[in-house]
Amino acid sequence: MMSEQLGLLKVIVVQGKRLVIRDFKSSDPYVVLKLGNQTAKTKVINSCLNPVWNEELNFTLTEPLGVLNLEVFDKDLLKADDKMGNAFLNLQPLVSAARLRDILRVSSGETTLRKVIPDVENCLVRESSINCVNGEVVQNVWLRLRGVESGELELIIKLATPIAPAT
Repeated sequence: MMSEQLGLLKVIVVQGKRLVIRDFKSSDPYVVLKLGNQTAKTKVINSCLNPVWNEELNFTLTEPLGVLNLEVFDKDLLKADDKMGNAFLNLQPLVSAARLRDILRVSSGETTLRKVIPDVENCLVRESSINCVNGEVVQNVWLRLRGVESGELELIIKLATPIAPAT
């Protein structure tokens, strides 16, 4: 089974909110993202429970579609890094929206292609809209971290290269 390349997935890790304390009074958080066998991570932000990263990490998006997995860790110098929660994002709605963009031939301005509603099958904190912004498909999401008392992550996901037009 050959994996088909769908384009470049840009994930901007914007910020974290109300992250859990893993050190004495704070945490030194960083985020690890995984898509299939691709892994990327943000820089560490010291002593911060509401970190702002604004870091862009790039992945190759292939079929069959994987799920974007995120895990937040607290950087420790002397022992193993502590877990600060995890989340995942299903990329199917983003890819479907990109196909819709191709069918509608949307290329300029800003158009909302679809909305994703929070439910038990996802980690969304609130409704997430997928927009076409000047031809690029963009999804803004707030994800609730699982396995911890509190914490949310904001991401902006962009599907950079166009998906091949349907014939």
